Order: sequence, then structure tokens, then C-alpha cells
Amino acid sequence: MYARYSETYFSLFTIFTLLFLAGCTSEKTENPHNTWTHYGGSPGQSRYFEASQITKENVGELEVAWVYPTGEDFNFFSPIVADSTMYVLGKNSSLIALNARTGEEIWIHANLKGITRRGINYWESEDKKDKRLIFTLNSSLQAIDATTGKSIMDFGTDGYVDLRADLGRDPSTIVRIQSMMPGVLYEDLLILGSSTGETYFSPPGHIRAYNVVTGALEWTFHTIPQPGEFGYDTWPKDAYKYVGGTNAWSEISVDAERGIAFLPLGSPTYDYYGADRLGSNLFANSLVALDARTGERLWHFQTIHHDLWDYDLASAPQLITVQRDGKSIDAVSIATKHGFVFVFDRVTGEPVFPIEEKPFPPSNMPGEQAWPTQPISSLPDFTRHEVNLENLNPYFPDSIKQAWVKRLDSTKSQLYLPPSDQYEIVAMPGALGGVNFGNTASNPSKGIMYIMTQEYASTYRLNKVEPPKEDLSQNDVERVKNLYSSTCIACHGQNMEGGAGPSLLNIGHHMPYDDFKEIVTNGRGQMPGLVHVDEESLKALFKFLGGEPVSNPFRRGNTEETIPEGPVVASGGAPIKPDAQRGAPMRTYPEGTEHPDVQYTTDYGLDWPALIDPPWSSVIAYDLNEGTIKWRRPVGIDSLYAKGDPSKGAPQGTQRKGLVVTSTGLVFATAKGAKLYAFDQETGETLWETTMNHESNAQPSMYTLNGKQYLVVNANSNFFRGTYDQSKKPGALPRGYVVYALPEK
Repeated sequence: MYARYSETYFSLFTIFTLLFLAGCTSEKTENPHNTWTHYGGSPGQSRYFEASQITKENVGELEVAWVYPTGEDFNFFSPIVADSTMYVLGKNSSLIALNARTGEEIWIHANLKGITRRGINYWESEDKKDKRLIFTLNSSLQAIDATTGKSIMDFGTDGYVDLRADLGRDPSTIVRIQSMMPGVLYEDLLILGSSTGETYFSPPGHIRAYNVVTGALEWTFHTIPQPGEFGYDTWPKDAYKYVGGTNAWSEISVDAERGIAFLPLGSPTYDYYGADRLGSNLFANSLVALDARTGERLWHFQTIHHDLWDYDLASAPQLITVQRDGKSIDAVSIATKHGFVFVFDRVTGEPVFPIEEKPFPPSNMPGEQAWPTQPISSLPDFTRHEVNLENLNPYFPDSIKQAWVKRLDSTKSQLYLPPSDQYEIVAMPGALGGVNFGNTASNPSKGIMYIMTQEYASTYRLNKVEPPKEDLSQNDVERVKNLYSSTCIACHGQNMEGGAGPSLLNIGHHMPYDDFKEIVTNGRGQMPGLVHVDEESLKALFKFLGGEPVSNPFRRGNTEETIPEGPVVASGGAPIKPDAQRGAPMRTYPEGTEHPDVQYTTDYGLDWPALIDPPWSSVIAYDLNEGTIKWRRPVGIDSLYAKGDPSKGAPQGTQRKGLVVTSTGLVFATAKGAKLYAFDQETGETLWETTMNHESNAQPSMYTLNGKQYLVVNANSNFFRGTYDQSKKPGALPRGYVVYALPEK
């Protein structure tokens, strides 16, 4: 039964390859856990750091060592540190090199508008003479000399690589492909995912590896298999020509010793209605192990067959060693949006804990065929899977509670209930539930995984898609009204004239669509990034605000270039040539392909972040030696929902937050309300807690310099409510990168 549904098969060649990889070790002997040159600390994305200075006994003495103010909201960027230099984003989207001991500016490469906001990659040659920063910028891949801060012009073609190419689609039709994450380095390769968007006809999320010196494309793994490739028969014929997504938009992990890359892959498009992609849809929603040097698939496991709930694999696979039945197993674990943990032998892909295929309800939508079973882990799940009268939020006013009591009479709520146009479903968790990017870490040698999770439901009801029109259709008008009322009205006002946020009246007449999309997707100032708003809704909203949503995938972003104060050495990155072949996004099925006559969509249903009773947000320790939850601690503060009681956690308290795990037994965690915690790894006891002056929505980092240990947090956002707003108090620190250390003795 297991073999049938996991679809994990091995050729003799693959088995020999696995055995060879199992015995290989890298020639490099450096400890990957005492530096922070990668987004997640190391290629394994464990966020684990080995140092001895900050301990359980003295963590309460931490104080601010220095702050680098940005003056702007660059709230998602996660700093990396190489040798004595820290690299950050700030000052009009500039990459900035800082002295990691003092925060003094070394160089500034200004005006990199459109750069991937969550982080960059640092690479150096074995002789350390070539040091470079690799990053994506407006759907291009570029490199900067890490020492001088200047663009490397012999990288790619004239200093850049066009990421829209080599995807099997017309590059001129690809509007969105640049990943929100920096990718991961292995030897001389950058292994890169993508952010494809979530609409019908999105581009495919194939995984690509580029040479960090030349920019050459070294290999591609087709996440949507093509004819003759393994998994092609799990899709309709020619589906690879029009299905999109199935992408690694989050954190790829690499076992550097064995040379294995672990891909957490997302949902295929369209997310909630799959009549044009009948089948189990490999490699969507799968953990895939690849030979990092060649891109060859070694093994995979699909966590959801034929996904209809947007349950992407969104967090980093954790590479850990577990002790089971007297054996030491090098394993990889993955936590999911829908609250399960799966653990596999890192080399063979065999489950460490049993997985059972269980039946779930069919779909009642025309043309749809929900997969009859789904894999359920035997490990304890960490989210709830139903909203009912017993677990409704007790803090609701009586009017809201009674409205929901009535609403639940006509809605349905259970795990894996397919969306319908006949009734509303309440998915628990929803699109932003469970774990997300940055929400997993581990103590690799002890078999303990740490998870940040939130209980967040989505309400779904499918609606028929109207044929595309040049002007706003009634369907678009309704879509915009729903989007605005659910996400915008509280800040921008009933009539879009402003309030807590600025006026939006006629904003489309004076703002380019790309800038509008960047703000909505990534956030700015007090506004959070709405990463789950699809491209069609963005364009409809922009039209509604008076604009014409024409996008330039190679937007330079420096038409209003300003040079910040400081040691500026360059501006704008490698000059990108004008895109003479820009076309319209793909809107119809390719000629000759069979497809349904009707399409259906739904919004993300994120109106109720605290629909059920608390705790809403928690940090959890999983002991994967025993297969048990070791401890769980609510985190975050939100007075609107928890009435000032921090023990209840906070809605969205762990979304876009992060962890650092130390060899001295500490777990550092950020949470909503500008909270920063230090927990005891063994017990979950809070050993230190502080409230920063600004919110953090990036991954914290850690480094040592001259024997001194530092924790750096990007505290750059203003997501505050009421009495918890620290930013205007006397002596408040400016928004920026805040570095903590023990006081000098």
C-alpha cells in the first residue's frame, strides 16, 4: 500500500548512486555551524549555531551592542556575515557592507530596486581571492564583488542572467518568476527556486542550478514532468504546457557532505480547482531529494496528492540524526502547513515513522476528481483540523459569535474537504496556517526539531471565472470589492481616502504597476506583505485604482534614482537591456490540448485570523527520537484578540518570524508584538524576553567575532496595536538591524 502511493521507486543505477553518496564526504572540513554565511545559517537551513559564550545562565544579560538604522522599511531581509563583514539591505534598496563589530559602513551598492528582499548568497573560492554576493533582481540573476561592492560584469551575459529563459515557455509571457528566497549554494552552484504566482497558466516552478562564477545554467529539474520523464503519467497529457507552480518558493536544504539537495515543493496551479490537472500531480507538494551536482532525482515523497487546498511545503527540510530502535539514522524531516511532520531516511527515502494512506471525501465540482486518499503521519499533528461550535474564539463579541454559530450551520469544516461552489468550507488550517518559511529549525545531532506554527483558518467558496476582458468585468469588480473589504479597508478607509494608511484614490495614475505589486506583495511601513494575493486580483485592483497593469519583467527600478549618504561605490546593478519582446501573460490553453470548458477560483479567505480559541501561535519542540512533542509555548502579543494576555499567543504571531538554535541549549525566537524570546531547549522555559522597538519579519542571525557572540535581528517594521507600540516611546531605537551581545566585563 505504501509503495503504491508514495511512488518512490529505484532503478539499480539510482541505488548505486545513493550508496555512493552515502559514503562520500566533502573535502571541506569547515564547521558549517559556526558561521552565518547562508540564509538559514548553513546549507542545511538548520539555523543552528555553535558557540559557547551565550548560555542559559547569562542569556538574561543580553543588551544592545549596536544598531544600524535603515530609515526605511526593509523588513524581510535576513543578514548574513562573512569574516568580519555583515551584509544588509537598506537605504533605497541598497546592498550595504557593514563592519560586523561596530556597524560602520564599508561600502554601499545603491538602488537595487527589485532585489529579492529576503536574503542573498555569499560565495568564496577555495583560495578566498574571489568573494561574491549572488542575488536575484527583477527576474535576473546577478553578482556583486563582496569586497568592492561593484557588479561583476563577466557574470552571465553583460552581468546578468535572464531567469525567464529556459522554462519551456515564451519568456515574454512570464511576468513573475523571481524567487522570494535567495536559493542555496552547493560548491560552485546556486540551486534556485522561483515564485511563479498562483493563477491559471502560471509558469512552471522548475528547479535550476547556475554556476556562481560564469552564470551558466548547469542543470534543470522539471517539477512538472515532461514526456518520457518519471511522473509524467501522473498528469493529463501535455499538462506541462499550461500548468504552473509546483515550485520551491521557500527554503531548499542541502546535505553538503553527501551532495543531496532537498526540495520542499509547492502546489500546482490553479490551487483550488484541478479539473485541468487530474491525477496525483508529481512532484507537487513533494519532498524531493536530488543529486546536487547533476539534478538527478534520487527519491521523493508526496505529502498531498492532487492538492486542492494550497498546502505548499513552505518550510526548510531539517537534516537531523535520530536514534530509533538502537540505530542512528541520518534523517530529513519536513513540517507542513496542515500540521503534520514526516521523517525519512536521508539517503533512501524510507519513512522513519509509519505513514498511512487514509480515505477522504470526493469533490462535487464538475470535472474535478479529488484524490481518494491522503498520507497521514503517525507522529502527533500540531494544528487543529476543524472549526466547530466548541472551539470558536471565546473572545468574540456576542454578535460575532452568534453570526458564526448560524454560519456554521451551512458551512463544512474538516481536513481535506474539497472546495465547492455549492457551499462554503472552512479549512483548518488555511492558506497561512501551520508552518511557513523560516518556521523550522533543529539541533541536528540531537534529533530535536523546533517549529513555529499558527492556527489560522481560511474560508473558501468557488466561483466561476468569467472570460477575460480588456476592461474590468463584473467578476473582477466583485473580486476587488472582496479583496479591499477584507484586507485594505481598515487602514485605507471606506472610500479609499485614507486613514491609518494613505489615500489610494487614483494611485494607478502615478504609480507603475510593478511598484504597486511590490508594495502589496512585500509590504511597506506598517503594511504587511500580502504574499497570497494572486496576479489577477492584483491587476484588477490596480485597474480599479485607475492604473493600467502593464508589467516590465526587466524593470530597472532606478528611474527615480537617489544616491544615499555614505560610501557609495555603485548604483543600479548590472545594466539590463530593454526588453523588446515583452508580451502578454499566457491566458488560454495551448492549441490542441484537452481542457475543461469552465474555470473556478476563490480568494484566500483570510478574514478571520483568530476564528478558533487560543493558543493561536506557538513554538513547539519535537523529539524525533521518541516521536513526541517535547513542549509547546504560546508566543506573541495581540491585545485585540487576547485581551492583553500574552499566554494566549497572537494571531499570525509566527508568520514571517524566525528561530536560532544554539549549542548551549537555547532557542531564540521572534514573534508578533516585537517580541524576542530565549527558550530552554529542553524544557521550553522562557529564560529571556524583550520587546523590541519595531517588529521583526525576517530571520535572525548569529555570529562570533574575536571570541564575542552576537545575535542580529532585523527590527524594521511597524506592526503594532495600542499599548504595545514601542516605537514612539522615549529613547526608542530607530528601525534597523539590532545587534545583541553580552556586556563587556
